[in-house]
Amino acid sequence: MATELAPGLIHHPGFLDPAARARLAAEVVAVLAAAPPVTPCMPRTGKPFSVRMSNAGPLGWVSDRGGYRYQPNHPETGQPWPAIPPGALAAWDALAAFPAPPEACLINLYAPDARMGLHQDRDEADFSAPVVSLSLGASALFRYGGLQRSDPTRSIRLHPGDALVIGGASRLIHHGVDRLYAESHLLAENPLPGFLPDGGRCNLTLRRVTPGVTGKP
Repeated sequence: MATELAPGLIHHPGFLDPAARARLAAEVVAVLAAAPPVTPCMPRTGKPFSVRMSNAGPLGWVSDRGGYRYQPNHPETGQPWPAIPPGALAAWDALAAFPAPPEACLINLYAPDARMGLHQDRDEADFSAPVVSLSLGASALFRYGGLQRSDPTRSIRLHPGDALVIGGASRLIHHGVDRLYAESHLLAENPLPGFLPDGGRCNLTLRRVTPGVTGKP
């Protein structure tokens, strides 16, 4: 049953059942084979992220010395990003309640010791569309706060198959991942063998980047 954690922040526990998770994982493996994961770095300091990333869709989010941005091609291969996996598109259609499709599917790959600091998703031109997040692999402690970084925060565990919609009044809240719970998932169920270590986590976030209400990118 869906739970509203804050206005516009909706948690859908177990949205993807085991069969749906397996199908989506296979689709993500195909994306990663065509668009190998990279390790982004901070624009000013060059400090590498602890999370590896890839993308699918017409646009992909990247971070390097040149800044945060969306671009249509892989930063290392120069090739266009692969198409967004059908399973991810189906989740957007079911959860986003937005008339235009996503243009970017950011794929975050967390090793067991990886983290994601508090941040806002604000590199998009259209904040009327939500961000839809899907979890595979190990469970994670997701922390969320308010529009100001100094606002109080709360935490919730996200388990494999969970979906999260970040929209409405919560579209620009600060959020991050404090830790993984590798022991909480069966290591034999590594969803992305060859791309993710045992005990790791894969998170997909679907975003609308440019304004669009016609049903077309």
